[in-house]
Amino acid sequence: MPVGTQKDYYATLGVSRDAKPEEIRKTYRRLARKYHPDVNPGNKASEEKFKQISEAYEILGDEKKRQVYDQYGFYSNNIPPGGPAPGASTEAGAPGVDFSGFDFSNFDNVDTETERRGGSGGGFRDIFSQLFNRSGQREREEEEGPQKGSDIEHHMHLGFWDAIRGTQVRITVARQETCPTCKGSGVAKGAPVTCTMCNGTGKVTRQAGTMRFTIACSQCGGTGRQRRPCPACGGSGWVQKPESFEVRIPPGVDTGSRVRVPGKGNAGVNGGPAGDLYIVTEVEPHPIFERKGDNIYVKVPVTVAEAALGAKVEVPTLVGPATIKIPPGTQSGQKLRIRGKGAPSLRSEARGDEFVDVQVVVPHVADERTKEILRELARLNPEDPRQELKKYI
Repeated sequence: MPVGTQKDYYATLGVSRDAKPEEIRKTYRRLARKYHPDVNPGNKASEEKFKQISEAYEILGDEKKRQVYDQYGFYSNNIPPGGPAPGASTEAGAPGVDFSGFDFSNFDNVDTETERRGGSGGGFRDIFSQLFNRSGQREREEEEGPQKGSDIEHHMHLGFWDAIRGTQVRITVARQETCPTCKGSGVAKGAPVTCTMCNGTGKVTRQAGTMRFTIACSQCGGTGRQRRPCPACGGSGWVQKPESFEVRIPPGVDTGSRVRVPGKGNAGVNGGPAGDLYIVTEVEPHPIFERKGDNIYVKVPVTVAEAALGAKVEVPTLVGPATIKIPPGTQSGQKLRIRGKGAPSLRSEARGDEFVDVQVVVPHVADERTKEILRELARLNPEDPRQELKKYI
């Protein structure tokens, strides 16, 4: 940048002038992921913003350049820390990658050209992915600190009455637990060894077409040293271990219900708590009871005389037999409610209701005397039940 050009790099990144280097670095990476042209294809405003934050980080991310910028309000290679000295220069290698000065509108061309020429290291997208996806993921984990482990789903088949009344069952679940050998660190005991990717330099070189980049090694984080992975967990920090324990299924579960068992999920990250276990239930159907939510439906057959004259009949419920009154003139398919005789509710202490679906059963006429009685009944009750339908015939 030429001497005399004034830009507020702190405002560009949105950090204070006394911000620590770590804060500047994390802020830059967050903004770079947000405004990168690959994330916002065709968005010129995002492309320009990406150039601005990259230029700002080139200066503020380097201790010497930031010192010059803080002292004079701009940066030039000709002005070393402590005062201007014509002819002198400072090392321009800012941590990370210098993106300023590149034509970001040709990302696709760079990738295509690199592949056509057989260039090494992939295109610019691959390099950016190494910068922000790998090391950025490690930084996000560091920023977030302890994290709760992931949840586990376990599907369980239940009988109808076990679901209605509740039950205690013993289950075995394979959980991810913190590796006892490395205590979740993922590394073996002993001194670090030389990184095999960068040979101890902490840096690797990538090329995209005619552009060459030197970036921090993603395998060792730029330290040049790496610890050997834990032999017990392969470096993951956790091991798969089956565990058996008792689980209480509350009364009233239904197919698709989720019963939460706290702390029985996978182990947490960075010392965080374990996740939860969710038992997803599948309930067998019953021969006569049909469940819809917390309500129970049952079909009860009645005779023609009971439906016509009214009667008291005994019906089954979930808590034992109950007597209901069939009103005179009850039609087949009519539903009668018995309050509080349904399934227990998972949301409250109340129970659902039971609905009795009345089914009028017509007898099989086998003798002349019955036929005569029915003919007499028809003469005494000449109403046509299909009268309403005749309007449409």
